[in-house]
Amino acid sequence: MYVVGFLLLLGPLITLHELGHLLVGRLFGVKADAFSVGFGKELAGYTDKQGTRWKLSALPLGGYVQFKGDMNPASVPDASAPREEGSFQHAALWKRALIVAAGPVTNLVVAIAIFAALFAIMGKPTIAGAEDSRTIGAFSEDSVAQQAGMQVGDTIIAINGSEVIDFSDLKTQVALRPATRMVFTVERAGAELDIPVTTARVGIADKFGNKTDIGLLGVAPSGGEYVLEDVGVIESIPLAVRQTGEATMMMITGIKQIIGGERSIKELGGPLKIAKYSGEQMSLGLVAFIQLAAMISLNLAFINFLPIPALDGGHLVFYAAEAIRRKPVGPQATEWAYRTGIALVLTLMVVVTVNDLFSLPLFGS
Repeated sequence: MYVVGFLLLLGPLITLHELGHLLVGRLFGVKADAFSVGFGKELAGYTDKQGTRWKLSALPLGGYVQFKGDMNPASVPDASAPREEGSFQHAALWKRALIVAAGPVTNLVVAIAIFAALFAIMGKPTIAGAEDSRTIGAFSEDSVAQQAGMQVGDTIIAINGSEVIDFSDLKTQVALRPATRMVFTVERAGAELDIPVTTARVGIADKFGNKTDIGLLGVAPSGGEYVLEDVGVIESIPLAVRQTGEATMMMITGIKQIIGGERSIKELGGPLKIAKYSGEQMSLGLVAFIQLAAMISLNLAFINFLPIPALDGGHLVFYAAEAIRRKPVGPQATEWAYRTGIALVLTLMVVVTVNDLFSLPLFGS
């Protein structure tokens, strides 16, 4: 299940990412020497009429398009190559930027499309009932909210000054921030009170044993229940965009917490963990697997937009510098930047792979 799930998940998403680059490149007359799913030795392939070598390569951990004039699959420009017609470096700056952005944008569109389809087919999760789900109906044992001074009947209307929409929104915001001091604005007897609370850190595990730490207040809503509300196809699109935005903010929050030491770097996962999760979600059914595909596609878009040389975001930073300076960044600076970027990416790959290995049962996890 792990192998099949991994190939069915990453294979199509990577292919779509690279197709985004390729198709926009061809739209602007840029020729591609190679289109590869995977890295390393070619296992199978053919050359099309436009001279592009389509390849399936041995290491299924990514893919690439190598345009004419690129030094290598990381699209590092070849300073010795002539800027001839059809080469990537010959294209106008704005065209190069659009070609580079097309890959992660494709993954972003795929994620939105999947979320929209799920909303249109299954409906929008909504809390129904006359009661305000933000109103506290009960406390759990050892509730940090109760210890901080909240009372049954209080309505939590804001967290750190940001409005709380419903109990689901409250739960999500708190879960993302374990052991974090937050200021909760509650409405009590017509008055608003600000109550600082440090959320509890609680470790939870899913049915497959995957563990994570979440934040908890220890409150239950006074009423309301989750139902699926039917939505039309048109209405599903803005809902999907909002879902994508919320998921992106969760990623940013997680990265900030890892950098700040609030979360362990062990929570980062790589290809092995993706394979594990993909197999697990496939065993739960098609909907669970498709939801994971949307999140992985969004992750691919997010990671590739990071301003790291050798990633799409790094290329876009160089193009922004070129637009400001009105000339390309020098070849020596470019080479060192890309070397640093590749070293950073490889280091991150080593870290997440080690994390993946130590999360396997072989190592007692």
